[in-house]
Amino acid sequence: MIIPIRCVSCGKPLGNLWEKYEERIAKGETSGKVLDDLKITRYCCRATIMTHKDAMKKVARFRV
Repeated sequence: MIIPIRCVSCGKPLGNLWEKYEERIAKGETSGKVLDDLKITRYCCRATIMTHKDAMKKVARFRV
């Protein structure tokens, strides 16, 4: 739901790369090339970034 701060498996910081990844994917680049350019090489980190779905806009509609 929120941007992953660290990789679940190895603990590598990923939160600082999320916006760059999203921008480049929106421009039409392939995810493999973007991840390679951002130096995300471990499969666990790649899976964490690629499978994340940002649902914050949907959740923010509901008030507590």
